[in-house]
Amino acid sequence: MYPYDHGQISIDEFGQPVGMKLREENRWVQKAQQIPWTEIEKKYAELFKNRKGNVAKPLRLALGACIIQAEYGYSDEETALQIQEGAYLQYFCGYKEYDDSKPPFDPSLMVYFRKRLTSEILGEINELILEKMEAEEKDDDDSNQNSGTMIVDATCAPSQIKYPQDAALLNEARENTEKLIDTLHTPGEKKPRTYRQKAHKDYLALARTRKPGRKKIRKAIKKQLGYLSRNLGYIDSMLTAGKCLTDRQKERFKTIRKVYEQQKYMYENNCHSIPDRIVSLSQPYLRPIVRGKAKAAVEFGAKLDISVCDGWTRLEKVSFDAYNESKNLPEMLERYKQRTGHYPSRVLADKIYRNRENLRYCKERNIRLSGPALGRPKKEPLQDKKQNYIDECERVEVERKFSLAKRKCGLGLMTTKLAETTLHSIALSIVVLNLRRIQYALWHFLFSLFLKTKITA
Repeated sequence: MYPYDHGQISIDEFGQPVGMKLREENRWVQKAQQIPWTEIEKKYAELFKNRKGNVAKPLRLALGACIIQAEYGYSDEETALQIQEGAYLQYFCGYKEYDDSKPPFDPSLMVYFRKRLTSEILGEINELILEKMEAEEKDDDDSNQNSGTMIVDATCAPSQIKYPQDAALLNEARENTEKLIDTLHTPGEKKPRTYRQKAHKDYLALARTRKPGRKKIRKAIKKQLGYLSRNLGYIDSMLTAGKCLTDRQKERFKTIRKVYEQQKYMYENNCHSIPDRIVSLSQPYLRPIVRGKAKAAVEFGAKLDISVCDGWTRLEKVSFDAYNESKNLPEMLERYKQRTGHYPSRVLADKIYRNRENLRYCKERNIRLSGPALGRPKKEPLQDKKQNYIDECERVEVERKFSLAKRKCGLGLMTTKLAETTLHSIALSIVVLNLRRIQYALWHFLFSLFLKTKITA
């Protein structure tokens, strides 16, 4: 019997373990019943069709495993074991009956799941989930007048990398070039001199200093640049002579050369910033994102915009490059109109969104953009101050969404190593955030029914 169900089955149809009765009120049962699995399966099942080899895993199992991992922060191995041991998790992942005889999949397949479920696909899945929930909450007002509130803000999803210091980054690049030279070297031939022991001692002389001065740091960077330049020349000569690198080694060599050029430019021009600065050799797509926060003035990861409407969260934009979030507001408003048929009556946003272009755009469409007016204050600002205070209090909801997503949904620290899987993790955290709201809404509904029943009795 095929162990998975492509659609939705009730808890009574699920083959439950002996001596155990699954409860309808369980959070994973409630989440499974609120996700439109059938629509998602019809739209994206082609991604997980088998081409060669073993039996393909269904979409529901792949998406369910990713959601479970984001909810609890499990490793790939632990996610597979938890699904194997948990009846509720197996029901959520689409099992027809409880089966703990073997893991649902090899843990290495989690990387395959993350690559297939891209951020664009997860955004569409999130929209399918929200369409179902908003249809249940939608009123009968079909007017085209502006209505509703949209709250927007931006944040950074930091990645798990070592804090990038110029000397340390150059030292790591030098060590990588030494490994490439060892790979390209043919035994019996004269091996190029890399002075690796001397270069390592020069770096340790800086790294072991508690508070190195500016001159000492520049001297160490200059030395590492010299060692790295020599190694790059050796590798170029070997490649010209007919030696070959693998595709992965070519990408790393390309990254090292870019790091050398950037660090040399900053050293010669005595500056500390450069466009598209590389801060990690293993993750060269990461960029510094200036946040200006007390905890971390600069974070290294992807920048993202979200919008919150009636408590539901959408990922509007995500990029590894630093960008001005105020330029995305017109696109967000047009997507809002495409979904609802009208513009929101007001937009609650930070001060950075209140530029002249956005104010003009909102005024032409009869949208009130919260915040103080530009220019000199008005003669009678009392009403404006009161309204601005109310808007600022309501705008806190987007900050709560960020806080919950970073503490409970995996947005606080990205541990994935590829650009595509990092974008997957960011988009999935928004899906999990909405699923948690569905769960709390159901609990609130059940609790209110319990209170009514108790009062009536």
